[in-house]
Amino acid sequence: MTGRTKARIAAATGIMLIAALALHLLDFFPARDVLLFASAIIAGVPTAIRAFQALRAKAFSIDLLVTIAVVGALLIGEYVEAAVVSFLFIFGAWLEARTLEKTRRSLRDLVDMAPQEAQVVRHGVTLTVGVDDVVVGDHLVVQSGGKIAVDGVIATGRAHINEATITGEPVPASKSVGERVYSGTIVDNGFIGVTAEQVGDDTTFAQIIELVEEAQETKTKAQRFLDKFAQIYTPAIVVMAVAVLVFTRDIEFALTFLVIACPGALVISTPVSMVAGLGNGARHGVLVKGGDALERLSKIDTLVFDKTGTLTVGRPEVTEVHPVGTFDADTVLALAAHLELASEHPLGRTIVDQAAERGMDVTAHPTHVEVIKGGGIRGTVDEHQVAVGSRRVLAAMGVALPGTADAHAVDRERLGNTAVFVVIDEVLAGVVSIADQIRPEARDAIAALRASGIKAFYMLTGDNRHTAQLVAAELGIDVAKAELLPQDKVRIVSELKAEGHKVAMVGDGINDAPAIATADMGLAMGAGTDVSIQTADVILMGNRFDQLVHAYSLAKATVRNMLQNTVIALGTVVLLLAGVLTHQVFMATGMLVHEISVLVVIVNAVRLVRYRDKHAAAATVPATPLAADGGEALVDAHK
Repeated sequence: MTGRTKARIAAATGIMLIAALALHLLDFFPARDVLLFASAIIAGVPTAIRAFQALRAKAFSIDLLVTIAVVGALLIGEYVEAAVVSFLFIFGAWLEARTLEKTRRSLRDLVDMAPQEAQVVRHGVTLTVGVDDVVVGDHLVVQSGGKIAVDGVIATGRAHINEATITGEPVPASKSVGERVYSGTIVDNGFIGVTAEQVGDDTTFAQIIELVEEAQETKTKAQRFLDKFAQIYTPAIVVMAVAVLVFTRDIEFALTFLVIACPGALVISTPVSMVAGLGNGARHGVLVKGGDALERLSKIDTLVFDKTGTLTVGRPEVTEVHPVGTFDADTVLALAAHLELASEHPLGRTIVDQAAERGMDVTAHPTHVEVIKGGGIRGTVDEHQVAVGSRRVLAAMGVALPGTADAHAVDRERLGNTAVFVVIDEVLAGVVSIADQIRPEARDAIAALRASGIKAFYMLTGDNRHTAQLVAAELGIDVAKAELLPQDKVRIVSELKAEGHKVAMVGDGINDAPAIATADMGLAMGAGTDVSIQTADVILMGNRFDQLVHAYSLAKATVRNMLQNTVIALGTVVLLLAGVLTHQVFMATGMLVHEISVLVVIVNAVRLVRYRDKHAAAATVPATPLAADGGEALVDAHK
């Protein structure tokens, strides 16, 4: 039954109750009773249908208690109680449906924002086609005010793009050629041509909708407990009501006991809080994969971070190319860039971009490319055997590291760079220094998380220890472990869990996915790899740490809200049953108090829709240049 139908039934029976009261005041008792009887039937039928459906599924629902009570009241001629009880119950069901619909509005708004058409250039002609007809490789044109229908890369033009549907950030982002854009975002000002890379259900926007839909269908541990509770509670109350009838011989008293025992507010106490919390997260660029994930996030006491692309912005730059041996700097950079054409990782693109900026031709792809265990890649470039990677690569290949080259690399690392080694024809040919930037909001976010209850912060990185220590000192991280392989990260996360910590892993790369899956809670940056995003329980779509602060505080607030609602609901039932047993509470009064408790639970949960943690605003401070995660990133590109 839809919320609109419930509203109509509640309105009709409410009017009938008012009319019955008027007839009572005018002493038209037969007409009053007929109106009350009709009102009880009209309002009670939907409840009876739900109870019958539950029985067919071999489930004992709260609706069954209400149906028995209403039927019993009608049989003994208590038309007022029957009409009031059935009206209040249908009115409560309408309130619940209306509130859940309101909290799901963020999802409906997302669906409404989905683009329906796109302008595609084919054979030199611009055509307007449905989004389902766009294919990978199509060239789309989007003007000011237009919606981008695909995930892709800007091929021409420049524009300010409103990406609030993806990142939660309301300020339009300035984007130009080469930068990535997403389906469902809007060109605020400008004109761009976009090459489609992901279309239809593969776009980020479509996946967001799917994730939110799936999340709202999942149940928390508290909800699963309440489902089991209802299976025991309902038959137990029926048996107790029968016992009350046997001992008191008072059917009205037994029916009153039956109705008052209905925990209507308890049934909705956790779902309405959970859905409100999930909706809030979606509006702020935080996608939580279900209420269970929200509960687990609230219990986290230890946060483990990857570095590159997580604590740093993931846009490294080449700061120096230091030749070693017979090859000059340009040759070293050119051969390394040709090899890195086989990589899609940001670090590889950084080397390629640097070569392109220097006017080098880096269009010829390498051959015989393979990953080197330990953090690197090798292949054939212009008849040279080229390898790029960390110190572990040199050791794995048996390549000597001259003392002067090692000393130079250490000096660069101490200055905040990552030293990436280039081997040509099995001889060390150069050291490429690469630096990244710490996310400007990371330090304040970590401080806010510590204040919110996170006890320990770890950073696990494949980078060198000098860079790791620099980042840890800058951000106030407790423990930094460097020069790690993916399996090392999994081992450390497992050890923390074995020590009794509730661990969350935050990462963005392919090599982070195993650790994310191992942790009690996995969080992924929205710009990370598909593997890390699919593995994670929470996705930060805006790639900002203020969203992490908001996600954690929202999870704690949602769980607190669930607990508050449960206490309110159970407390109401206990007090009312005590009142019934002492003959202080009667059926109509008890049901009125019940519905008031339902309203209180709903109002309490709705507060979550507008919840915003005061610590979640990111600090606007200059980004700090620090080293890119050379060895780790190279593994990311090829694992």
